[in-house]
Amino acid sequence: LSASGRTAGNGRQYSGAAHRPHGRLYFPRMATTADDVSLAGPLAAYRGLEDAVLDERIEAVRRRMGPRLVILGHHYQQDGVIAHADLQGDSYQLSKSAAEREGCEAIAFCGVHFMAETADILVNRPEKVAARGGRRVAVVLPDMAAGCSMADMAGIEQVEDAWADLGTVIDTADITPVTYINSAASLKAFCGRHGGIVCTSSNARAVLDWAFARTKRVLFFPDQHLGRNTARKMGIPLDEMCVWNPHDPTLGGNSREQLQKSRVILWQGHCSVHAMFKPEHVDAMRANIPGVKVLVHPECAMEVVDKADLAGSTSYILKQVEEAPPGTQWAIGTELHLVKRLEQRHPEQTIRFLSPVVCMCATMYRIDLAHLCWSLEHLEAGRPVNVIRVDDETAKWSVTALERMLAVK
Repeated sequence: LSASGRTAGNGRQYSGAAHRPHGRLYFPRMATTADDVSLAGPLAAYRGLEDAVLDERIEAVRRRMGPRLVILGHHYQQDGVIAHADLQGDSYQLSKSAAEREGCEAIAFCGVHFMAETADILVNRPEKVAARGGRRVAVVLPDMAAGCSMADMAGIEQVEDAWADLGTVIDTADITPVTYINSAASLKAFCGRHGGIVCTSSNARAVLDWAFARTKRVLFFPDQHLGRNTARKMGIPLDEMCVWNPHDPTLGGNSREQLQKSRVILWQGHCSVHAMFKPEHVDAMRANIPGVKVLVHPECAMEVVDKADLAGSTSYILKQVEEAPPGTQWAIGTELHLVKRLEQRHPEQTIRFLSPVVCMCATMYRIDLAHLCWSLEHLEAGRPVNVIRVDDETAKWSVTALERMLAVK
């Protein structure tokens, strides 16, 4: 987790913005000055402002609010947004660090919906709210359309239905539900209520060890690839895994025998970014750059991970590059903005994007300077927009699952 510089450089609301391909917002730019748009005005007015004007206004809010405001920027954000972040990192790291900030009264999370939910859960735990005299920290998501396609692949009703169907074949008391941090708060709460746990891409193996020490089986959602890659590293064969298709009413597309044999039941979900990387991309990169080291995220398909030299979480990828000697040649399979940022920061190394196809998080990219400025000025004016508020019951059980994760070594 790093602090960036202060200088500028399924019931969800969706905006009606027009989009370029790959999710880039497109609005005609006018030569508008800061004085032409009143503070905390309508979003449409901000869309006409030049980036330099938006940068200036964002920084002005940061100066006036000081430590009362914390802006969180996920690694996958575009550079213009990251330039204004107090902290940048992975989703859980950001939420945890924000919750530890003294004097914080408001958080703007430049990420996606589930990340802002996690921040709300952690920063507004009952004991923290009580210590603040009952005051909640407002958590806002600059654009409510910034969702996560993978998180949306596992809805709470689907998971509850799957759990009930599994119970007709095997004893659910012998299944530990494990949800990836990249999931809705409702799924974290489901795990909390059913003896389950949350994992990140960094601790997935330790979490599965914890689960198998308690039960014979694991139901892993929403990302099948992280679950499969982790289980294989633990020595679990593929014939002891199955994939649950939530759209197939017949036991998720499985036979009773397959479910009874399986130790790992993988939800049929994936990251749309990491699914773009293919085994042939690895082959092509090795042919073009002899000696290249291929480094990928474990959300990539098994066939890609098998061909890579190294696979690990975003923090692992960053660490590998930061510690590599000058002259190291990398082909990296993860989100485009992160790879390009690494290339800029490490000119002493050769860093290439693994895929010839653009693989960026289009929903994360929805958050731009206009949305950030608009949300910050409304926060400062005491009229916050796009507030993320997890209900108390869901938050309570989500914390239970998160605390189990934190206890895993």
